[in-house]
Amino acid sequence: MAGLLLKSSDCGNCSCTTLSKVRIGGAHEWKKLILTQHWPPTVCKEADSCRNSLDYWTIHGLWPDKGEECNRSWHFNVDEIKDLVPDMKIYWPDVIHPSSNRTQFWKHEWEKHGTCAAQLDALNSERKYFGKSLALYKQVDLNSMLLKFGIKPSVNYYLIADFKDALTRVYGVVPKIQCLPPQQDEQVQTIGQIELCFTKEDLHLRNCTEPGEQLSPKQEAWLAEGAAAQGMAVCEDGPVFYPPPAKTQR
Repeated sequence: MAGLLLKSSDCGNCSCTTLSKVRIGGAHEWKKLILTQHWPPTVCKEADSCRNSLDYWTIHGLWPDKGEECNRSWHFNVDEIKDLVPDMKIYWPDVIHPSSNRTQFWKHEWEKHGTCAAQLDALNSERKYFGKSLALYKQVDLNSMLLKFGIKPSVNYYLIADFKDALTRVYGVVPKIQCLPPQQDEQVQTIGQIELCFTKEDLHLRNCTEPGEQLSPKQEAWLAEGAAAQGMAVCEDGPVFYPPPAKTQR
């Protein structure tokens, strides 16, 4: 069934929500939300002017598992989320382009993913989308969870199984973990991104993949795009490097 979205537009000198509705058809129907967090020291391995001194996992995005740019007329307006900006600067920073206009990253995430997530009443405005993303980030508290299991950045290697076991024990679901493959003169992969998935109906944690669940090649390619843009892929079983921030890195 197609969904209906209210369309945001300008009214004089202010932004408002009009009664103009935008239909979200079958091509954009999605089944789950993916909360994607990335590790800044890994993201910054091959990027200049990057915030690789951050020592905590930050939000990459909250993505429906299908569709992008569902409403190209629904433009980002930072004034809609001005009360969230202090938290977003901390938990959802533009790691790769810290010196540029910090709102560009949020604009990209809203227009590419948020306009599709807005099919859900709980996410049908900028304020709801970014607010819920922050709430889910704080709810899962990935940083504290890893520390609880003694998993912290180190010059020594972990096993991917260490991460999988900790995540599954705490959250009770199957996550997706993505790594940067070994670069020149490196022996092991580097952990870079962790995805936790939520149901569309009630935003409860669920497995990112289910037994027998099949994605079309187009869906698989789309879901891999965010990681691939940073050179990442699903981690292989075996050793993994969890790099310390730049100030303490080897």
